[in-house]
Amino acid sequence: MSRICKITGKKTIFGNKRSHSMNAVKRKFLSNIHNHRFWISSKNKFIRLKVTSKAIRIIDKKGIEFFLKKFI
Repeated sequence: MSRICKITGKKTIFGNKRSHSMNAVKRKFLSNIHNHRFWISSKNKFIRLKVTSKAIRIIDKKGIEFFLKKFI
């Protein structure tokens, strides 16, 4: 299952975990992905999107209709 946000495009990045002695071990930085339902009032239905918490805040500010026009 891919962990990519449908709105912002954020995805998993890779880096190093550093110990106190600065030894490097590879690790993943996972994005904060949620499966979220958004209500579309014009169509009277829900849509389900995989979005980050940042994208949820952006959708609350601009509205889901704005992003539907942008992607469709």
